[in-house]
Amino acid sequence: MVPDKIRIKDIAEHSGVSVGTVDRVLHNRPNVSKAAREKVEKTLKELDYHPNMYASALAYNKSYTFHCIIPKHESEAYWEEIEEGAMSAAEHRRDFHINIKIKYYKRFSSNTFVKVTEESLKENPDGVIIVPSKLDLTRKFTDELHERNIPFVFLDSYMPDLKPLAFYGQDSFCSGYFAGKMLMLIASNEKEIMLMKQMKDGNVASKQQENRETGFRHYMRDHFPNVTITEVNLPLDEEREKYDDILEEFFSTHHNVHHCITFNSKAHLVGEFLLRSNRRNVQIMGYDMVSKNADCLRQGSISFLIAQHAYMQGFSCIESLFEAIVLKKEVTPVNYMPIEILTRENIDFYRRTQL
Repeated sequence: MVPDKIRIKDIAEHSGVSVGTVDRVLHNRPNVSKAAREKVEKTLKELDYHPNMYASALAYNKSYTFHCIIPKHESEAYWEEIEEGAMSAAEHRRDFHINIKIKYYKRFSSNTFVKVTEESLKENPDGVIIVPSKLDLTRKFTDELHERNIPFVFLDSYMPDLKPLAFYGQDSFCSGYFAGKMLMLIASNEKEIMLMKQMKDGNVASKQQENRETGFRHYMRDHFPNVTITEVNLPLDEEREKYDDILEEFFSTHHNVHHCITFNSKAHLVGEFLLRSNRRNVQIMGYDMVSKNADCLRQGSISFLIAQHAYMQGFSCIESLFEAIVLKKEVTPVNYMPIEILTRENIDFYRRTQL
């Protein structure tokens, strides 16, 4: 008998049980005796039966709700592309009634992360995508998800001890190391590099940015130990005029700095200042192909951008939940995004929605 032509009725007759019993075994439902389950499983093995999970999920006609818990963000930012990718994946699987609910927390506010995660638990979603906050706060949430058998995927920052279903993001250390190597191809004769950061209460926005900086500093220590790395903090939520004051003071007193780097998506804050102040002998390197960064890259104030494929990450997170929850498939646990470098010459050929 051809495996894909085997009917539940055939399995029932071969096993000597009812069609309903076979259905409960195939869908791992309760109220099946040990003897009956063993008969059905023996028949499945003998007939080399492999259920069509795709067709079965369609026939089940259930709806699914996935929560996506991410930082509150500006328009056209990295996180907006994450959202677009997630929504596109839901549309791609619209026959399976996948619903996405985006929930936002403030990046440096533990209280808002706790509030949002508590709201999520009250709504009892089928799966969750999480951009982690502090380890202890994230662990409290994920422990409860494990208790309820709700699969979750980590995005942006990887915390393997919390045992997520999957992770999507760059290998942050390698990414920072690579960034240092690319920067020093054009800055090998420099004695000082400016590192632009955005911090609050002494903390950067994410573990990912910390790991990138660690990778970068490792590269510099290994290959350019005599180059000074000078940090400049542009505080969050400040008006642009204050940024201009900070940057003007820095460049006016550091005439030998011609190259800068940042590990967030805000390289344009420095890039736009360089254009406004007509400083054509300074460039910055940063992350993420958001529109403001792309404009600065085309105009020459940004030298390189490292792309993270945010759209792809959002899309793939939903796909992993879909495959694990709906199709009952195993998924790849660790998924590192490509580390791609964009320049003025190739940025217009970069397809952020390509999968």
